[in-house]
Amino acid sequence: MIVEVASKRRRSAFPADVTVVDVTSRGPQPWVRLSPFYPHGDIPVPLSPGEVGTSVEGIWQALKVFADGDVDVSKLAVTKMTGLKRTVRRFGPVLGHRDGLRGGGLLDYETARRRIYLPAYRWVLDNCVRDELAALHELGAQGSLVLLDYTTNGDVANLATPLSHAALVARYLTDQWPS
Repeated sequence: MIVEVASKRRRSAFPADVTVVDVTSRGPQPWVRLSPFYPHGDIPVPLSPGEVGTSVEGIWQALKVFADGDVDVSKLAVTKMTGLKRTVRRFGPVLGHRDGLRGGGLLDYETARRRIYLPAYRWVLDNCVRDELAALHELGAQGSLVLLDYTTNGDVANLATPLSHAALVARYLTDQWPS
C-alpha cells in the first residue's frame, strides 16, 4: 500500500483516481478522529504513571515549559478541539517539555517528540481509531491514497517544521512507525 501526505493548503487538484482524506482537526467525520486535537479521553500521559489526558495535543501542550510558565495540567482535561495551544507570545520562549507531570527535568524538542508525542499518538492509533484505520487500509488497497494535513513532515528528527500526524498515520498504515 502506498500512502502519500499532502498539504491541505495545496492549490492544485488531485487526479480523479486518487482518494483524498482530510485528517485535520477541520476534517469531516470520521477522519477528524485522527487529529491529535480530537478529545478521545483516557489517553495515558507518557512519563506520568496513572495520569490521563483527553487529547494528544492537550498532553503535548500540558507538558510544554516556557520561560514564564511550567506544566499546565488543565490542558489535559480540555474536551474541545480549541483552547489547547500555549504560545510564546503569552508565556515567553519555550524551554522544553517536562519529563512527566511531576518530572524534574526538561526534554529537548526531538526527545519530547519521541518520548511524549509519539507514544501518546501511537496509543490513540492502537486504541481509539481502529475502524478509521481499517477503512484507510481498505481505501489504500483500492488505489492511491493521500492524507491531507497542514504540515507534511514525517521525520521526527527534522525539527525545522512541525511533525505531521498524517505522516505518522501513513507510517503506521505501512508498518514504518518511527523508532
